[in-house]
Amino acid sequence: MSNSNLPIATPCTCAMLRRTTRRVTQLYDQALRQVGVRLTQYSVLAKVARNDGLSITEMAERLEMDRSTLTRNLRPMVRSGWIRIDAGPDNRQRAVQITPEGQAKFAEAQPLWKKTEKALRATVGKEEVEALRQLLDRLLVVAGQP
Repeated sequence: MSNSNLPIATPCTCAMLRRTTRRVTQLYDQALRQVGVRLTQYSVLAKVARNDGLSITEMAERLEMDRSTLTRNLRPMVRSGWIRIDAGPDNRQRAVQITPEGQAKFAEAQPLWKKTEKALRATVGKEEVEALRQLLDRLLVVAGQP
């Protein structure tokens, strides 16, 4: 991408991150749209597929998401039959389970996600993407400190 195509930078790092995140999310949403999944749903399906039976609280922590936001995002997935929420190990917790329909939807969406991820890495550059990932990991740690 030439510098003339770059958006005008803002002095606010948070604003730049949010703007970039929205734009990149749109790329993934566009690719996943053909199977009826949004990136937020794909992320949840991926997490549940790898960690079936996590409590809502544990899942929210792993996704770095507010518990109420996660609960709101889970509702349409429950209605679609992709996940179910069962009683957890004690009566105070609820466990998120992926259904066979959810496994099928995840399997259908995964190649589209991979294709988008590969295209993004090819466009930006593998080394640049890896450097960005490392920087974002550091930023996560710094932002998580009081």
